[in-house]
Amino acid sequence: MPRDLRMSRILHVLIHLDRHVPLATSDEISRMISTNPVVVRRMMGGLRDRGIVSSEKGHGGGWQLARSLADVTLRDVYDAVGAPPLFNIGPGAEPAVCLVERAVDARLDASLREAEARLLEQFSQVSVEDVAKDFERGLGSACVGSVSDHGEPVRSHRCA
Repeated sequence: MPRDLRMSRILHVLIHLDRHVPLATSDEISRMISTNPVVVRRMMGGLRDRGIVSSEKGHGGGWQLARSLADVTLRDVYDAVGAPPLFNIGPGAEPAVCLVERAVDARLDASLREAEARLLEQFSQVSVEDVAKDFERGLGSACVGSVSDHGEPVRSHRCA
């Protein structure tokens, strides 16, 4: 089963909207995260429904942040992208007939529910601003382009 990339892609977009491009069209975002603009609109729609971003239609329009990244948690983003399954393992969809399989399924199900609860709690403790600061602390140094007229680093989306 392939990985669900929606959450990581949306986090990428949110940090760019905050740090680099305060307004971006679905076409621009689609090029940023290598996907189709229709997919972008669907993903961004979930964020808009939760008040994380807003959008303006027409010429000069696009997507922009509606809230500070400090006020948005990883859990907020996870929920906005549809709360995809966190794990690719677990019991089958159909109830097991075999008693051994039932015992295995029960233990896996309980363990996965506990792990999911812990992970979602951790997601609730981490803001998107925390992730943006991770970028700036270390990973962002590979993305520094030139220096602005004010002597500040200018970051571009084309990271090395």
